[in-house]
This record gives sequence, structure tokens and C-alpha cells, in this order.
Amino acid sequence: MLKYIIGLLSIFTANASLESTQISNVYGNVLTTRTSSNGCVSFSVGPGTGCAWMCNYCQNQLGTTNYYFNDGVCTYQSGGCIGNPQAGVTYTCCSN
Repeated sequence: MLKYIIGLLSIFTANASLESTQISNVYGNVLTTRTSSNGCVSFSVGPGTGCAWMCNYCQNQLGTTNYYFNDGVCTYQSGGCIGNPQAGVTYTCCSN
């Protein structure tokens, strides 16, 4: 009976670890992130991350569609969010 309980616990632990990994990877492109009290979020991204993803991330983190990037790396134009972000560079978006 003890072996059965230990077996169930190890399965539960493995599944809990998997769920934790999946939750933390919702924004898997983010390498680092920092939120300030002034309505800004700073983050760096991995290779292959585009502005569409970054704009969506800022919108979700700031809770608004009214935001801007401090350095203008991504801008919204007809057809979507465009620009040329680089991997490992820290970018900051702030709510207006």
C-alpha cells in the first residue's frame, strides 16, 4: 500500500512540475522581465521574436492597448505592430 501511495505521489509531482513549466512558458519568448510602479514593463526576448508578439505581451502585461515603446522598436501601423526587435536587448513599454 505504501508503494502504491508513493507511486501516486511521484506521478502527481511529475504532473505538477509539467503544469508549472507550461504555465511559466506562456510567455516563453521572454528572457527577463521587470515591472515598475510607473506603468512600464521592461523585458528582453529570445531569437525570432517579432513585434506582433511583443505588442501582444505589452498589452497583456499593462492591461491596455494604449501604450508605447520607449525606444520606438515596435510601432502600430495599418496591418499590425511592426519593427525589428533584437534578441537579448531590453525593451520597455509604458502605458500612456
